[in-house]
Amino acid sequence: MKLHPRLWLLLLLLLTGCSPVAKTTSMGQLLGRAENGFAQVLPGKAFIFPTDHLAHPKFRQEWWYLTANLHTDDSTQLGLQWTQFRIALSADAPENQSPWAGNQLYMAHAALTFKAQHFTAERWGRGMQTDQAPAQVSGPPLLVQLDDWQWQTQTAPDNPNHGLLPATLTVTDTQFAYKLRLSADAPLILQGDNGYSRKSADGKVASYYYSQPFIQVDGEVLHQGRWQHVSGVAWLDREWSSEFLSRQQQGWDWFALHLNDGSSLMLFQLRGSDTNDKPFYSGKRMFPDGSSRQLSAQDINMQPTAWQQTASGRYPVDWHLSLPSEQLELDITALNRNAVMPLSVAYWEGPISISGSQQGVGYLELTGY
Repeated sequence: MKLHPRLWLLLLLLLTGCSPVAKTTSMGQLLGRAENGFAQVLPGKAFIFPTDHLAHPKFRQEWWYLTANLHTDDSTQLGLQWTQFRIALSADAPENQSPWAGNQLYMAHAALTFKAQHFTAERWGRGMQTDQAPAQVSGPPLLVQLDDWQWQTQTAPDNPNHGLLPATLTVTDTQFAYKLRLSADAPLILQGDNGYSRKSADGKVASYYYSQPFIQVDGEVLHQGRWQHVSGVAWLDREWSSEFLSRQQQGWDWFALHLNDGSSLMLFQLRGSDTNDKPFYSGKRMFPDGSSRQLSAQDINMQPTAWQQTASGRYPVDWHLSLPSEQLELDITALNRNAVMPLSVAYWEGPISISGSQQGVGYLELTGY
């Protein structure tokens, strides 16, 4: 479940020149219903691969979102994130037929996180109808690119991941860089109801959402001027919609967990603007053979156990998760409690460790605080 709290506010300010709105503006107010003309998310979609790895410009927004829990050869723990967002600035294609015209805006975020250090970077680009565009999504083979930040699939789309993997991911910035080789033998997982992911109890807000939570990583990370070999596990989310939240929703808490029994667990709660409102919960436990179990709201209990005050806000960085139907009682601890992404919009995202009835690693994202 991926997006950031004031992205659409930022875009509106950039495009309209409006004055900033109050910090208390809810995500729902920012991410409410799009203008007429954008495509709607409806139940029963038949996913078509590799086509659905590509962009969906008739919808207002989407993302390609990787998080990875890694370690160096000396067992130092670290995490990294790479995301490419696509934002449609209008529902209609540009009237200008020039190949350099476009109504698609791309933004990319990257981060490298150690226990005591957290590096972040951001890039923006405009999509155009030309192969020379610095920001694009093309294929097969799949290429997701913003300048020299690139996800590049290595093979044709006739494997269990339908051309999504194996792939390489390269990111280079002034403070850090990484070159990763990504692979997975497990099939893709459709989140929610066969890829139809509800974001409200009444089902009026939803997205199309699938994941690959069983990625194996081998590569190199540039840190403090030295390349180091890293390995570990990663998770890729693909999601698109024209309306992600109701106007009454404030933000969310999202968990991507790799458990030591080999399963993975996706959980999120969407919080209401009114603190008395009951959150909307969703979750799925997933297995390498492609099987999964959707969790009901009654299956999920999330309670923060520690908060961290940062320059960007106060965030709940440690949690207890209770999932009785799965016989899971999990304690979540942040690797770096100050893993704020202080970019055009601020949010918290970082690697975590898992203890309790199972052990493991994962990632946590916190928005709307």
